[in-house]
Amino acid sequence: MTTRIRKPLIALIVAAGSVLAIPAMAQSAQHSAAQAQNQAAQAQQAAAQAGDAADTAANAAAQANGGGGQTWASVDTDGNGTISKAEAQVNAGLAQVFDQADTNKDGELSPDEYKAYVAAQQGKAADTGAQQSR
Repeated sequence: MTTRIRKPLIALIVAAGSVLAIPAMAQSAQHSAAQAQNQAAQAQQAAAQAGDAADTAANAAAQANGGGGQTWASVDTDGNGTISKAEAQVNAGLAQVFDQADTNKDGELSPDEYKAYVAAQQGKAADTGAQQSR
């Protein structure tokens, strides 16, 4: 084989290799995207579990603080699904944190606002515990 034929042949082989590598890179990107979706789904599951844990913790705290085992429905006397500041007065602990938990400042505490508040407080407690253990 002469040098004149060898150089174009090598260039052709390199070009063909590059073309064949592009689908492999695309598959790698698709695989990465699928992994990211799986991780997002796992994060959503963890968030849902944290919400359930917050509900459990809130009920346990209400019972431990002499809340008489109050439930959301028992505090929500008008049955509209949210707790007003006046309704919160039946539970001293809830009345104390009402303004902090009412993030949209509409004077009504929704279950989601309360869950987010409890989760944030638990996160702060976990962060404090982790820092103290260092």
